[in-house]
Amino acid sequence: MARTRVVLWDFDGPICRLFAGHSAEDVADGLVEWLEGRGLHHLLTESERESLDPHVVLRAVDRLRPGSDLVAELEERLTQEELRAASSAMPTAWADPLIRTWTALGLRLAITTNNSPRVVAKYLTGRGLASCFTPHVYGRTQELQLLKPHPHCLHRALRATGSAPDTALMIGDTPSDFLAAREAGVPFLGYARNERKEKLLRDAGATSVVNSLETVLRVVRERP
Repeated sequence: MARTRVVLWDFDGPICRLFAGHSAEDVADGLVEWLEGRGLHHLLTESERESLDPHVVLRAVDRLRPGSDLVAELEERLTQEELRAASSAMPTAWADPLIRTWTALGLRLAITTNNSPRVVAKYLTGRGLASCFTPHVYGRTQELQLLKPHPHCLHRALRATGSAPDTALMIGDTPSDFLAAREAGVPFLGYARNERKEKLLRDAGATSVVNSLETVLRVVRERP
């Protein structure tokens, strides 16, 4: 952290629990039912249908129908569900003060996420945090093959902020965040709100993991 000049935040996890009041499992089930209602259940394997992860459903359809109107409509349906979820998202403990402290210290902050940038903007505006990140919000685009673990959104953030990878820090809570950071050459700090999350991160190769952002905030405030 001593040489960090720009912090790349994943959104759902380190900043908030997006689906705290609007189940991601229900969203995934809704996308599967929507496909089945159009006779397109064959686009998903059994494990994909049962994944309970809307991004798994979206990626699966994009692999078979890349760039299609079907994928665009499915992505928009997911975005609308994410926008609904943003209204009941639960802020991650200590994230807001950490964001404000880093901003006050002059660090540049960016969002690098697989969620829609429209959702990020809605949440940050509601928390009064938009000015801490604007214009550096890099989220899901129509090019779904570039979602993390592909480092595309990290590369976009680094280019836009004029930052070298070794002067950045990525904060994420999933193996895909870690893998994207490793591919981009960006130091990675894992945030794990429970033991299961920590095990997934460490099994992926992450070596620096905290269970509370208070730990990070304390280090930042104690730096000379």
